[in-house]
Amino acid sequence: MAERTYEKGRWTLDDLIAARTGPEMERAFDDVEAAVAALESKREDLTPSIAEAAFVEILRLVEKVAYVSQKLYGYSALQFTEQTGDQDALALRGRVDKALAGAQNRALFFDLWWKTLDEENALRLLAVGGDVTYYLETLRKFAPYTLTEPEEKVINVKNVNGVEGLVTLYEMITNAFTYDVEIDGETKRLTRSEVMVYARDASPVRREAAYRALLGVYEARSGELSQIYKYVAGDWHAENVGLRGISSPISVRNLANDIPDEAVDLLLDTCRENVELYQRFFRLKAGWLGLPKLRRFDIYAPLDEAAVEYPFVEGVDLVLQCLRGFSPEVASLAERVLAEGHLDSSPRPGKDTGAFCYGVVPDKTPWVLVNYNDRADDVATLAHELGHAVHAMMAADHSILTVHSSLPLAETASNFAEMLLLEAMLERNPDPVFRRTLLAKYVDDSYAMVLRQAFFVLFEREAHRMISEEEATADQLSAAYMENLREQFGDSLELADEFKSEWVSIPHIYATPFYCYAYTFGLLLVLGLFQRYKVEGEAFVPNYLKILAYGGSKAPSAILEEAGIDIRTREFWQGGFDVLAGMIDELEALS
Repeated sequence: MAERTYEKGRWTLDDLIAARTGPEMERAFDDVEAAVAALESKREDLTPSIAEAAFVEILRLVEKVAYVSQKLYGYSALQFTEQTGDQDALALRGRVDKALAGAQNRALFFDLWWKTLDEENALRLLAVGGDVTYYLETLRKFAPYTLTEPEEKVINVKNVNGVEGLVTLYEMITNAFTYDVEIDGETKRLTRSEVMVYARDASPVRREAAYRALLGVYEARSGELSQIYKYVAGDWHAENVGLRGISSPISVRNLANDIPDEAVDLLLDTCRENVELYQRFFRLKAGWLGLPKLRRFDIYAPLDEAAVEYPFVEGVDLVLQCLRGFSPEVASLAERVLAEGHLDSSPRPGKDTGAFCYGVVPDKTPWVLVNYNDRADDVATLAHELGHAVHAMMAADHSILTVHSSLPLAETASNFAEMLLLEAMLERNPDPVFRRTLLAKYVDDSYAMVLRQAFFVLFEREAHRMISEEEATADQLSAAYMENLREQFGDSLELADEFKSEWVSIPHIYATPFYCYAYTFGLLLVLGLFQRYKVEGEAFVPNYLKILAYGGSKAPSAILEEAGIDIRTREFWQGGFDVLAGMIDELEALS
């Protein structure tokens, strides 16, 4: 059992900034101004012949600007997610965005100077970069796509009131949605996290009612939401492909992730080649549920008649126990999130409907948001997000500029924590029926993390092309999304027409285009790592923790190559699918 008992509740942001108004908040704004002014005072020192010691001093100032900026931004972002309709929180977020855009413009000269510095002097100064070296190397990768300082400033200012404002508007609209669902003759008004509980309900009637309620609300607002998306995608293409000259919209994300285009293409191609694996699973599941064919409404249906409930205290204990069995250090780090009041777990209207972990700055314990509704799913989500927190804390000795891992590796600890949870639950209960139920649930979830996310990216790739080349309408984008779903599912299930508007309900494609392949990358990677853990036992733990401890201080491919993994080979990606195929084979045998 955990050493302490933790109750469901809200987080506190006090150890980041004590209050959103008053002296502490004004001091946070003043800190940004002071840090930027100190950096600006060194602008004339940035010459090709700058001494190494002087360059290191300027690097410390760059770090200071990043730290105080991230602290201020993190507070405003976290507070906004607590209650997205709060006008004061929105006003603070707007003030912060404006202040940081100004600070970014004033500090921009360093990045531009570094990107255009001659190679000989760049190599000389890289030798004294210390923990910031990879950050500096990454900046140089963007050199061919960097505009002049006035142009970059215009883009920064434009983004605050342009595309970033559109994304904020999307979040405000969709997080305010409620859904009227008829449950057993009674109409309930629910948040998104609450309505999706019924997507995994034992009753097919409730599952269908939940999806129809959710999709109906998005369909009713699809006109404006699809128009926002077209503006977001259009801006992404105009700036990054049109102005900067990056080869394709997805290459922008790949460059930021420092993942080669060919590796991402290979990942997505391998996912397309494995659609039959999940189609086989869906046909099996239809038989278990006594249905001639699954409907899309039934895709996450539980196999047991009544889903087991996990009250919050029990869920927390279970997660911490399984982490402790792997590594007491990992469990101790995870528990810090709860002990310091950095977990927001209570569902409520207006709160962000998803789940995330935000490691704001290296010396503060990350903040975690979940919407805990006492389901097995919620236990897994808690393990997942606490895994993210562990990852951030393992890398906390790095600079603010290198602490955060790239998006694909950012899912490593989260997915590994979920695998530990699955193993712990299977070991506790040897009953074959329970084992079938739990394995089937994991394959359900793996679909949501692997194939579904990869096909989101495939849709994005097509949608960005259609918008930039064809001025695609909302109806044409919805038709493309339906084709995307048909490729995923084949004839393994019935696909209701309502799902044509599902794409406007996916926040990642608005806020962080092409983000979603990171989930696919992360789970396929972890499936391979977990197999190694099963073979190597305790000897695996230090090597795994070393991967986490790198944070963002090395290229993802270099970190993985050190662990013996080559992301440019089809065998690497297929290996994860082979693990999933083994689970499905076992499920067939258990049937």
